[in-house]
Amino acid sequence: MDATNDMKPAKCCFEHIGGKLGELLLETFIEKKWIAKDNPVSKHFYITEKGQKEFAKMGLDLSQIKPEKL
Repeated sequence: MDATNDMKPAKCCFEHIGGKLGELLLETFIEKKWIAKDNPVSKHFYITEKGQKEFAKMGLDLSQIKPEKL
């Protein structure tokens, strides 16, 4: 594919998806209730049970994510 003005960026920031694509993914995962927060002011999300099932359907291996105290 040629680099043209019509190409949409998928930015990386410290090995994370950033930019508008990252923002859209975050919003979608929240709307679908695949991720959630215990406290609305917290910056930390967790993967819900529904999210675990849906991400697994997409072929994502969530066993690579280590549990953390949030």
